Amino acid sequence: MLGVIGLDDLQESAYRSLVALGAADVADLAHRLQLSETDTERALRRLERHGLAAQSSARTGRWVAAPPGVALGALLTQHRHELEQAELAAALLVEEFRAEAREPAVLDLVEVVTGANAVSQRFLQLQLGAADEVCALVTGGSPIAVSGGDNDAEERAASRGVSYRVVLERVVLEEPGGTAALAEALGREEQVRVVDRVPTKLVIADRSLAMVPLTGRGAQPSALVVHESGLLESLRGLFEAVWREALPLRLGPGGEVAEDGEPGPDATDLQILSLLLAGMTDASVAKQLELGLRTVQRRVKGLMELTGVTTRLQLGWHAYEKGWVARTPDRNTPGRKSPAGSADGSG
Repeated sequence: MLGVIGLDDLQESAYRSLVALGAADVADLAHRLQLSETDTERALRRLERHGLAAQSSARTGRWVAAPPGVALGALLTQHRHELEQAELAAALLVEEFRAEAREPAVLDLVEVVTGANAVSQRFLQLQLGAADEVCALVTGGSPIAVSGGDNDAEERAASRGVSYRVVLERVVLEEPGGTAALAEALGREEQVRVVDRVPTKLVIADRSLAMVPLTGRGAQPSALVVHESGLLESLRGLFEAVWREALPLRLGPGGEVAEDGEPGPDATDLQILSLLLAGMTDASVAKQLELGLRTVQRRVKGLMELTGVTTRLQLGWHAYEKGWVARTPDRNTPGRKSPAGSADGSG
């Protein structure tokens, strides 16, 4: 945890032990750390340079820990200042790059990355730079969205609170190690879905940066990095469309990967749809089915979200396409009085 302020694992362990003891001889500390006295003293000397430990003035060979609140606070302040300076330098370099670019407007929108190492590094940077969400489409033949990859980077991003939404091509589940990697991802509470075929590899970070491959298999790897633009909006729309059609995967009680059933409307939803398509109002449907008006409206909104539409007209079209309702409304829809029954007074 203290590596960010320049301490390695050995030095951190030595400092933690010294804090717990308050003060200790080199021999005692070496025994506690299960190290040689030489390595222990070397670690203490490094802590002394950082201001985290000091030799006791009362007893030769004895070391005391500096108060963490003061010593670590000073180091954190120093590194925070260095980070601010690095951010400033990065911002100046960005401005310099844009000023020197022949076509800055184009370079601000897309960049081409060529070569396996460069593509892998850019993919790594994209994940490590994400602050909120990473979305990915994964095709067969590669366990990650573009090329190369680093599972540790995904774990580190997830540990920082970055959420993942991933759609896998079904063939990925059949590849060696695919199920094990998937179980690890589900164990990190990543959202993973599966479809028969994914149109392209794709990864999007924080809805503001995307990466797609430019070359097919066998050619030198290259990728297109897309910044905020109309193209990026299209790629986001592509991901959301595939996501809506995909089936969720879950981790079973025995650690196995299981596929959830296709989401769809329940019996009440189907009744509501049928009555609405027959021309009834929300209030009439609520009365007919003995439901609250808000319940009907909430269910209709849920169906629109499920199908990814924005109007009720589109919802009706999707309902027909998915076979949820018949194209000719059934006069004997459950819960609906037939016109004949009303006419002869039997209702």
